[in-house]
Amino acid sequence: MKKSILHIYAFILLISSFVDFSAKFRQKLHIISKIVVFLPRFWNKYAIMKKKTSRLDTIKMLVSSQEIGSQEELLNALWKEGFNLTQATLSRDLKQLKVAKATNSSGKYVYVLPNDIMYHRQTSEKKVGKMMMHSGFISLTFSKNLAVIRTRPGYASSIAYDIDNENYPGILGTIAGDDTILLIMAEDETRTSIRSFLKRVIPDA
Repeated sequence: MKKSILHIYAFILLISSFVDFSAKFRQKLHIISKIVVFLPRFWNKYAIMKKKTSRLDTIKMLVSSQEIGSQEELLNALWKEGFNLTQATLSRDLKQLKVAKATNSSGKYVYVLPNDIMYHRQTSEKKVGKMMMHSGFISLTFSKNLAVIRTRPGYASSIAYDIDNENYPGILGTIAGDDTILLIMAEDETRTSIRSFLKRVIPDA
């Protein structure tokens, strides 16, 4: 795409040098040429941002669905998902996601998302790419100022992270397991508003 845009830009310059255009038309050509030059930069930035977002989503799903204890293990898992990155980049990603380490039921230290609790994961053998094609949402039920979200195994922690990251004032906090999320609602919050908010975070809610 970048080469095609540069070819268009070169063609515009070539035509404008041979043809005696009016001043007004030349001005329009000048504006078009500026846009053509800007497009590759914009496209590159967009592609980088999109790739990073996809990588962060994959890390969240890997950490929440598998018991990974080191950056080397996580780098290998990311490589299998099509991401080739350095340890320094991974360290920055983990810091941005606020990933920590906690002991699992076997006493091994594994990576967890901020809202993770100590539980035995039902580790999934599925490719994360396939898991990310589904939201993982199953159901939502309420009891007074509590809400319970049921998910497919391995999805709960990642969904709870996205909920917390929105800083919605009507939700005081979340606790995530492997396939269940507990939401603590503010006293004056309605179930309708909670449902509306969750639909923005979980498309299938």
